[in-house]
Amino acid sequence: MRLDEYFGRIGFEGPVQPDLECLTALHQQHLLSIPYENLDVQLQRPVDLDGQRIFDKIVLQQRGGWCYEMNGLLEWALVEIGFDVMRMNGGVMRAEWGDDALGNHLVLCVNLDEPYVADVGLGDGLFEPVPLRADTFTQGAMEYQLELLDDGLWRFHNHSGRSPPSFDFNHAPADEELFAQRCSELQSEPDSMFVQNLICQRIATDGTYMLLGRVLSHLVGDEVNRTLLMSPEQLQATLLDVFGLDMPEAAELWPRVVERHNALFGDTNVDEIRFGPPSS
Repeated sequence: MRLDEYFGRIGFEGPVQPDLECLTALHQQHLLSIPYENLDVQLQRPVDLDGQRIFDKIVLQQRGGWCYEMNGLLEWALVEIGFDVMRMNGGVMRAEWGDDALGNHLVLCVNLDEPYVADVGLGDGLFEPVPLRADTFTQGAMEYQLELLDDGLWRFHNHSGRSPPSFDFNHAPADEELFAQRCSELQSEPDSMFVQNLICQRIATDGTYMLLGRVLSHLVGDEVNRTLLMSPEQLQATLLDVFGLDMPEAAELWPRVVERHNALFGDTNVDEIRFGPPSS
């Protein structure tokens, strides 16, 4: 596990020192270079929290990952540089699901002159870290909010219209056993959204790209353009051309992708499809 290989993977060439400028640049470059994706879960390949496996997958094999992998890799790099980093238990959609959601998301706290929230594992969330304080933050055309809840946990409110709309997190050292339990459940339980749906997301300079099953969305501000994929070959090409994922084996997922799309949307025209919060 070498920092120079990680820097090469994300195209980072700036000063390497534990300060806000370096943290922000790493956060941005990671998101611009590495897609959020759950293809291993879809292909029924076991996923765990092991740092060496994550490094090999994302850096050496040029893959992406989900929150445990994306934020796990960033955490490793930050610690290697000399940052003070704390892993925190997060809960995507805790506002709707309650405490059962805690542990389904890994969030990072980076201590500088004040604590900063770093998160490259949401798929479509923060582009750069923000101070841990109750406030509204604007990044480009996006507006986010951090709220301190009455129970002492924090709530991140995503940009309007984006999914997931929020996640909560506990500003305390993570319960790693809870992470391991949730990581196992999310890739094995039949009602897990990651088991049910193929998901890829990538933040780019021209907006955000999201592939949910056979629907490719390009989001620029509040504008959305959608394309319906028509074949396993087009799925394979989209993974490569849009997300940088050279995975010909993903073509074998096509029958399940089509079946899931039909169950969710039937014959709905692609321009009329509306994605709500994940059901699981």
